[in-house]
Amino acid sequence: MSTRKIAPLSGFPEFLPGDRLVELQVIDALRTTFELHGFSSVETRAVEPIERLSDQGEDADKEIYALTRLGAAEGDDEARLGLHFDLTVPFARYVLENAGRLTFPFRRYQIQRAWRGERPQDGRFREFTQADIDVVAASELPLHYESELPLVVMDALAELPMPPYAIHTSNRKIAEGFYAGLGLTDTVGVLRIVDKLDKIGTDGVRARLLDFGATPEQADACLALAEIRSADASFVDAVRSLGVANETLEEGLAELAAVVTTCARSRPGILIADLRIARGLDYYTGTVYEILLSDYPDYPAVGSGGRYDRLASDGRTSYPGIGLSVGVTRLVAKLLAEGLVGISRPTPTCVLVAVADEAARADALVVASKLRARGIAAEVSPSADKFGRQIRYADRRGIPFVWFPGAGPDGGDQVKDIRSGDQVDAGAANWRPPDADLVPVLVPGPGTAEPQTT
Repeated sequence: MSTRKIAPLSGFPEFLPGDRLVELQVIDALRTTFELHGFSSVETRAVEPIERLSDQGEDADKEIYALTRLGAAEGDDEARLGLHFDLTVPFARYVLENAGRLTFPFRRYQIQRAWRGERPQDGRFREFTQADIDVVAASELPLHYESELPLVVMDALAELPMPPYAIHTSNRKIAEGFYAGLGLTDTVGVLRIVDKLDKIGTDGVRARLLDFGATPEQADACLALAEIRSADASFVDAVRSLGVANETLEEGLAELAAVVTTCARSRPGILIADLRIARGLDYYTGTVYEILLSDYPDYPAVGSGGRYDRLASDGRTSYPGIGLSVGVTRLVAKLLAEGLVGISRPTPTCVLVAVADEAARADALVVASKLRARGIAAEVSPSADKFGRQIRYADRRGIPFVWFPGAGPDGGDQVKDIRSGDQVDAGAANWRPPDADLVPVLVPGPGTAEPQTT
């Protein structure tokens, strides 16, 4: 065995068992809500051709992890493969490959790992889990889905101990139409620069816009647009007050106003029109979203997405879609780091079946099997130590109950709640723990504030 020192790899998180249970509870809450809204689960392969991955934005090729087979001979003509950096690009390919077997509009959710080669820092990982929902249609995708998806995510996040958050939204048509109306022809290039506001600040973006060929007046107008935000449709008048006229701009304003107004009727104040939001990936064409934690303004978005009209096309039919993703790893890491969430116990085990001596282990296995058959997680003590040591083992593991076969006055079994010390007669065929102890559940952490209300 190698004696080489083991060190963690930054950006590749590995949770301890209790924290992993928190992550699984978050995943289950998202999955359950998605299915309640009629979304079907899919899973795609981890790799895609690098050419398809790298064609999604200026930074995409820098973030792709390429795969190389160590045993490949020099000159082998093998496909260049990379690990997917999000779930939307592989999903679009999945739709094209299976279009003849899918029913449109197709409602899909996908909870899976992704990999992105960016510099690890607070909230930014190189391997992470995402939970995506998308609706894809054949040829035409109605606007109402752009309101429905954020409402689905709001329902899902309502099941979690979330700190205050908002879904910030904009529409790519607003920015692109506005820039075109200013006379800036490379609207995608301008959009990419403005998308870096959170990274390099207003002065940095202004300098880059000037280097890109914008006049000082054009740069100032771009920055003024990015400062507009509202929780209702009043942003429309604020944009028009900047004095730029463009057909695409007006189309984007109408679409975003409809989305904001619809969401405000169900959950007012959570969806915010924020014209700073751009999303750097090139495949977005309409509404875009970012989920931001209000109390942690410097923390990266814990969710994002948008509409894409041209990502999936077979040359005859296009498959426009709208998607919204929750960054599970990023969200869970923040909830844990801030003490906002915990788990009722760090192990799935509800009952430890004690072993008086090794000759009694077979009977203990029968008890554990009967409990499991009734949905009660049980394990048998690893050793026939003194009962006090077996109880201490259960306590260290966070197991709430210890079962003692044959310990009753008439030779029956007994079960002990090691938290209260209560020990009672019990039978494996009918005993049941309190509902709160059956499985681990999320609990508020010590840093939890009042929940967000709507």
